[in-house]
Amino acid sequence: MATLQAGDKAPGFTAKDQNGKEVSLSDYKGKTVILYFYPKDNTPGCTAEACDFRDNYQSLLSKGYEVIGVSTDSEKSHKKFENKYSLPFTLIADESKEINEAYGVWGEKSMYGKTFMGTIRKTFIINGDGIITHIIDKVDTKAASQQVLDLI
Repeated sequence: MATLQAGDKAPGFTAKDQNGKEVSLSDYKGKTVILYFYPKDNTPGCTAEACDFRDNYQSLLSKGYEVIGVSTDSEKSHKKFENKYSLPFTLIADESKEINEAYGVWGEKSMYGKTFMGTIRKTFIINGDGIITHIIDKVDTKAASQQVLDLI
C-alpha cells in the first residue's frame, strides 16, 4: 500500500461515531478537518492528546477546523471516553481497521521488546476539497493542537 502524502486525495470513509451515528468524511465537505488517529481510549498518551484537542477546541473551531478522532475501539468505549473527559468532538469507531488501513496507520509496533500490530499515531489535515494538506508523523500528545496551529 502506498503511503499517503500531502497533496493526495484523502480516502473517504463512513463509520459509526461514539453515539452510533454514521459519519462520513464527505459530511465535512467545505470544512478543514483534523483527522487524528490514536491507539486506544483511556491510555495516558491518547488521553493527553484528546484532552489537548478538547482544551483548544473552541480556538480550532474559530479558525475553521473540525476535529475527528479515530481508533479501533468500539462505540461503547468511545462513549465512555467522551463522557469521562467531556470531549466535544466526534470519535470514530474503526473496529474493522478499514480506515486505519486506508490511511496507512495500521502497522507493526513494538513495546517492551514485543512486536504487535496496532494504530500508529498520526494526524492528517484535510482541506474542504478532501485533499490532505499536512501530515503530522511525530505527534506531541500534550501539544497536538499547537502542532496543527503551527502549520497555518
